[in-house]
Amino acid sequence: MKIIAMIPARYSASRFPGKLMKDLGGKPVILRTYQAALHSNLFDEVYIVTDSDVIFKTIEHVGGKAIMSIKEHECGSDRIAEAVENIDADIVINVQGDEPFIDEVSLSKLIDVFKKDTKKEVDLASLKVQITDKEDIENPNNVKVITDVNNMAIYFSRSVIPFHRDQNIDVKYYKHKGVYAFRKQALIDFYHTPITPLEASEKIEAIRYQEIGKKIKMVETDVEAVGIDTPEDLEKAIKYLNN
Repeated sequence: MKIIAMIPARYSASRFPGKLMKDLGGKPVILRTYQAALHSNLFDEVYIVTDSDVIFKTIEHVGGKAIMSIKEHECGSDRIAEAVENIDADIVINVQGDEPFIDEVSLSKLIDVFKKDTKKEVDLASLKVQITDKEDIENPNNVKVITDVNNMAIYFSRSVIPFHRDQNIDVKYYKHKGVYAFRKQALIDFYHTPITPLEASEKIEAIRYQEIGKKIKMVETDVEAVGIDTPEDLEKAIKYLNN
C-alpha cells in the first residue's frame, strides 16, 4: 500500500487568525507539523494542502511538497480530496496542521487498521478518546461517538450519546478526535457527494461518510494532542517544546 499524509492548512482561523504561521521555537507552526510528519517515517509522501500563498511558499522554500487549493472548502476532507484526486495513493492520512507534536503511536494504529483489513471492509479509520468529566460530555463542541462491538462507528453527535437513562448501567463516553485515515476512493466519493441532511444538522463531516454507506473503524487512544487553537495554546506549545 502507498500511504501518504495530507496536512490541510487554512491561513484564516476564527479564534486565532494566522496561527499556522506563528513562531514556535524558531519555525512556523505549520513547518514544524510538516517536518514532524516527514520525520515520523510513517508515510511514503507528505503534502501540505493550503489556500495561502504564505504557507505554500514557506513549505516550498524548504523543499517540501505543497499544493494550492483551487476551490473554497467547508471541511478538511473536501480540501484533501481535491488535492489527492490525481495523486497515486491507496491510504490517505489527514494530519492536523495545528498539532505540531504529532502522535506517532496513534497514527501507526490507524495505518495498522488497513494493513489488517485484508477484505477491504473498512473505508475510514479515526480516533476516539474516553471522556469522564460531565462538562466535557455535555459540551456540544466535543463530538461524541458510539460504536458497535467491533469498534465500527454507529453515530457521531454533538449531543450526549448514549443517553444515560438507567443510572445503574455503567456507560462510557468517547470524544471523536478529527484525525482520519481514508481509503482514497472513500475520500473521492465523499468529495463528489453534496452535504447530507444529518451532516448539515450536526455540522460533523464524519456523518456524510456514514450517510453514503462508508464504514468507519474507531481506534481508542489515551493521547491528548497539543493542538493550537488560541494564543494561550501557543504559549503552552512553546513550553512543551522547551521541555
